[in-house]
Amino acid sequence: EDGIRDHCVTGVQTCALPILKDKSSKNIGAILKNIETEDLLKFGLIPEFVGRLPVVATLEDLNKDALIEILTKPKNALVKQYQKLFGFENVKLQFTEDALNSVASKALEKNTGARGLRTILESILLDTMFTLPGIEGVDEIVVNADVVEKSKDPLYIYNKSNNIYSAESSIFIRK
Repeated sequence: EDGIRDHCVTGVQTCALPILKDKSSKNIGAILKNIETEDLLKFGLIPEFVGRLPVVATLEDLNKDALIEILTKPKNALVKQYQKLFGFENVKLQFTEDALNSVASKALEKNTGARGLRTILESILLDTMFTLPGIEGVDEIVVNADVVEKSKDPLYIYNKSNNIYSAESSIFIRK
């Protein structure tokens, strides 16, 4: 990005990227949207390489809503994968809206995009996945924003006596 920005700023009249003169812009997808093959040639790429690129395409950066959609909407969405994994133990896994927002915010903070979502979910649920098989009677596990921020453990909802158990405080709450 900086090389193309510097190339365009240093006096190439035919550069299709006048937006690159503004160094405060952080959205690389919007910056490179207007790039032309001539710009790649003037930047220094060899014509044989550029000729093998039939289409130059750029992608927009993901926002929080797009990350939440990636977590929940596709057929093989990460949330669905973990729900299926917990389903093997006959336990329902539920994420609150604020938990999904927190996961997406963490991915944006770390600048990892969609690929970082699995790592974030894994770090949240790892202890629970290992302790769950040794706990009897758990019907549901609820993950909220406090769990994502690592300030609390997930809520365990038991099916036998209709109790809710917080692993962090070892307190039962009757419904």
